[in-house]
Amino acid sequence: MTELGILARRRIEADIIAPIYDELREAVGEEQARTILRKAIRRAAVSAGAAMAAQSPGGADLDAFKAVFPLWTKDDALEVEVLRDEPGRFDFNVTRCRYAETYRAMGLGSLGDVLSCDRDGAFCEGFDPRIELTRTQTIMGGASHCDFRYRQRTDEAAD
Repeated sequence: MTELGILARRRIEADIIAPIYDELREAVGEEQARTILRKAIRRAAVSAGAAMAAQSPGGADLDAFKAVFPLWTKDDALEVEVLRDEPGRFDFNVTRCRYAETYRAMGLGSLGDVLSCDRDGAFCEGFDPRIELTRTQTIMGGASHCDFRYRQRTDEAAD
């Protein structure tokens, strides 16, 4: 059996989350509904990172993260231009994002950052707190590309 790709998972999750979000928005307003959803998804991303780290045979670090990165690109979910791939550093641009395309097609483009983009840094926290993500723009936010810059701190006081 082939493992379901993350893009397919996100679509299923969005189908479930959308009506819940609509109810939340009616009950507590747009801003509070987004805050609640953001917190819940962030918590889930940290947990997912920790669970994936626990499965990393050699331990969790940036190299182990790079090894699982293909899960996010599966099913042509992302077109990526790798700029730098070296110990302690992984820089790339996403030039096409089918996550953004999927959310827009579902009428959820305004929630795409919450449903997807905000997970990236939170996932790293759970996977290995020494991994830091810097990103200044996203396709989801209207930019031409997403600029992912991962660094692994060498200090052990990452918690």
